[in-house]
Parts: sequence; C-alpha cells; structure tokens
Amino acid sequence: MSDLSAFPITTRWPAQHPDRIQLYSLPTPNGVKVSIMLEELGLPYEVHLVDIMKNESKLPEFESLNPNGKIPAMIDPDGPGGIPLALSESGAMLLYLAEKTGRFLPQDPAKRWETIQWLFFQMGGIGPMFGQVGFFHKFAGREYEDKRPLERYVAEAKRLLGVLDRQLDGKAWIVGDEYTIADIATLGWVNNLVTFYGARELVGFDDFQHVIAWLERGMSRPGVECGLKIPARQP
Repeated sequence: MSDLSAFPITTRWPAQHPDRIQLYSLPTPNGVKVSIMLEELGLPYEVHLVDIMKNESKLPEFESLNPNGKIPAMIDPDGPGGIPLALSESGAMLLYLAEKTGRFLPQDPAKRWETIQWLFFQMGGIGPMFGQVGFFHKFAGREYEDKRPLERYVAEAKRLLGVLDRQLDGKAWIVGDEYTIADIATLGWVNNLVTFYGARELVGFDDFQHVIAWLERGMSRPGVECGLKIPARQP
C-alpha cells in the first residue's frame, strides 16, 4: 500500500485508493485533458473534485501540490524509481503520462517533436485565447460596454482555428494518422468553444470543415466521451 501522507493535499482530499494515480480536477477544458488521457490509457486512478467556484484550488492544501492554484494536478504513487511524484500543469501531466506508458507520443524523434510543438500550440494559443472568448462572450465580460476585447479575442480564435484547419487538411489527427497528446489537449477546448461557450456562430466555426471532422472523430472515442465528464460536477 502506497503512503501518500507526505502530501498535505491528502488531508483535504483523502485517498481511498493510495496505490492509484490521484487526480485533482474539475471538468473544465484544462481539467479534462488529463481525465481523457487516463481514460484512453486505461490506468487506474482516483479522482477528487476541486471546486474552483468555491476557490478550493486556492486552499493551502491544494497549493501545496500546485503553487499556481490551478487545476488539474496529480500524484502518481508509482513515479520514477517507484517514488511518488506530484505534478501540475496539464501539458506536463500529458507528457509525463505519455512517457510513462509509451503511448500517444510518437517514438520517431521528428514526429515526437512535432507532437510536442502542437501541444504547445494548444497551451500557448488555443487555451488562453478560447478562454478569453468564453469570458467576454458568456461570463462577466459580456456586460462590458466596450466590445473591443471580445472582438480582439474572437478574431484571434478564428485565426487559430484557421491554423488548425490547415494543419488537419488531409489528416485524421493533428500530426497525421496517429492520435496523440496534441489531440487530447485540444479536443476539449474546441468542443467547449462551440458548446459551453456558445460561440459557434461567433467564430464562424462552420467555415472550418477539417476541424469539424476532426472534432467529430475525437468526440466518438469512448475515452474522450467519458473523460469529458470526469470528475462529475456536484449537483
């Protein structure tokens, strides 16, 4: 039985199965990256809901795992050398799990770096920009009288969708025929943009036919369908 008592987060969110990966998350576009990855891999894990609307990610117990106070975060009781490893930052978590299992990250060096490149494209572009569209279109920002911020982020979201659409031309997945962590990182964000954020018409989503086909392929995967709902939100 693994001992995770050295991690203060377990005092707030006790591990019922300490031999499993512990995931601290919420089903946001960033959070579901890791739940999708774990579902796709079939690794045993235990999930703990961290309610960001109650500022639980700012609690000292959570920040002991991620000083940045953002979900998701995780503990792998069987980290390198058999020593428990704590990780935050969703991109790093995807890379770690891919390296640990040898899946969803190509072995060919050129394809590997191409995959990492597109993972960073999501981390540095799609995530932040789509998130701003959500804020200014759906949340508090929609009340702002000045619509220039919304216009700016909508224009950038369209540009990024265009980049992704051109990359997907003639490809099943972002880096070719192989489904990778680049797809896993990006699917939740694109889906969220046109569903939860309600920005399909706003960004002219129907103009990006390669992205639409890719999204449909991704959403049909059982691991994606399941991972998008984990952890279940509290009623």
